Amino acid sequence: MQTIEKIDMSAVLNELGLKEVNFGSSSGRDSFGNTSENLIASYSPVDGALIGKVSTTTKEEYEKIMSLAADAYKTWRKMPAPKRGEIVRQYGEALRKHKDALGRLVSYEMGKSLQEGWGEVQEMIDICDFAVGLSRQLYGLSMHSERPDHRMYEQWHPLGVVGIISAFNFPVAVWSWNSALAWVCGDVCIWKGSEKAPLCAVACQNILQEVLEANDLPEGISCIVTGDYKVGEWMTNDTRIPLISATGSTRMGRIVGQAVAGRFGRSLLELGGNNAIIVTPNADMKVMLTAAVFGAVGTAGQRCTTTRRLIVQHGIYDKVKELLTNAYGQLRIGNPLDTNNHVGPLIDKLAVDQYLHAISEAKKAGGRELVAGGVLSGTGYDSGCYVKPCIIEVDAQYDIVKHETFAPILYLMKYNELDEAIEMQNDVPQGLSSAIMTDSLREAEQFLSCAGSDCGIANVNIGTSGAEIGGAFGGEKETGGGRESGSDSWKFYMRRQTNTINYGTKVPLAQGIKFDL
Repeated sequence: MQTIEKIDMSAVLNELGLKEVNFGSSSGRDSFGNTSENLIASYSPVDGALIGKVSTTTKEEYEKIMSLAADAYKTWRKMPAPKRGEIVRQYGEALRKHKDALGRLVSYEMGKSLQEGWGEVQEMIDICDFAVGLSRQLYGLSMHSERPDHRMYEQWHPLGVVGIISAFNFPVAVWSWNSALAWVCGDVCIWKGSEKAPLCAVACQNILQEVLEANDLPEGISCIVTGDYKVGEWMTNDTRIPLISATGSTRMGRIVGQAVAGRFGRSLLELGGNNAIIVTPNADMKVMLTAAVFGAVGTAGQRCTTTRRLIVQHGIYDKVKELLTNAYGQLRIGNPLDTNNHVGPLIDKLAVDQYLHAISEAKKAGGRELVAGGVLSGTGYDSGCYVKPCIIEVDAQYDIVKHETFAPILYLMKYNELDEAIEMQNDVPQGLSSAIMTDSLREAEQFLSCAGSDCGIANVNIGTSGAEIGGAFGGEKETGGGRESGSDSWKFYMRRQTNTINYGTKVPLAQGIKFDL
């Protein structure tokens, strides 16, 4: 049992420009006033308290937002890329100033631990730093022409308006992955944040608008829209938005992907994960334990990169079970704003129902709870969203194991040979993140080979979660195939153009074709 004192977020909300219980139109800071009669109430999963209400975007407002964005793009695309990078740098500095407050809001509105809330804002700062450097490195290629006195090269141009649809579990970081890169590429952004964490989006918009105003830049460079799936449908079906970046469930991704493809737009999809760690007899058990436990219970299991399956070689299976059981017994579940706690609440009671359903299905199939789950109740758990991280011994073929449940449920299973373990890991519809725990170079290289992990992320001796912004983030199969953040992900936010210049006095044709006049 724990006690949660009444949490006073007034100072945090005041610092982030969220002073009133009912906030104005979320389309842009006070741009159109609170014209909508429909409000989204944001209740904290930490204590069930109402944080505030945000008005939903009306269709009329949406059209005004699109007009603002289109006009801003005409200005923004002509600004030299390093100058755009300077604006992103200033936003990164503003985030540093507000890191504590924004991290606390993320923790309170979403439910992740305060350490993870601060870490998410740091991720925003990091991607801003990355984008600033990138603004001087949007490289094209030069090619040799087969025709005399000709030069060939390629260059990259901005796409236009980029639509970003993000999920509740990373209510600010995933948006920043997209927006920071899109901005330096010359695009403008429209962001539909999660209706489960709408205040985080408004707070980020408020911080950014101060930077834009200080530089006398149009507010349409970044706008937010708020609402349910209908607002998302406006975006995905809008031919004025050439790229939709969507993070969420596989079900959502199928709808978005089909709609955008139907109008020949681009979609960048970051969807479900069902991530596994393979533990071999050559693993360092201390490294394995930290990586597996954080991967399984971090953000209360609500990461797309959460460790959901632990595939353990039969010879060390009992030892791993004992280590895990002891570690889970030390987990502290409670108020995520208390940095002594490891695990906070699930986002809402629907997530709790899905957690209970998954445990029930696993047990029906023959699974055995090694560490029992359940919903916590009593003083301090009044929101009804706190659950126990659990471990269930299963067979890899159980149907429930192949589905993603956004909750702290870890499935434990055995293997004999490494080939079998890799096959078990790959035998799910999703393909996001994966890891192997081993000090054997041969085992590590086998796992990383073309016959190894089929995931977009494959790690050795680190867990499945906690990706850095320097590498491209994303996965294969039902994870959607998208890549965000680092590496050359910037290319997705631009259009490639091949250019050929004839600086001679003749017009020779390619492939030796003759055409004389």
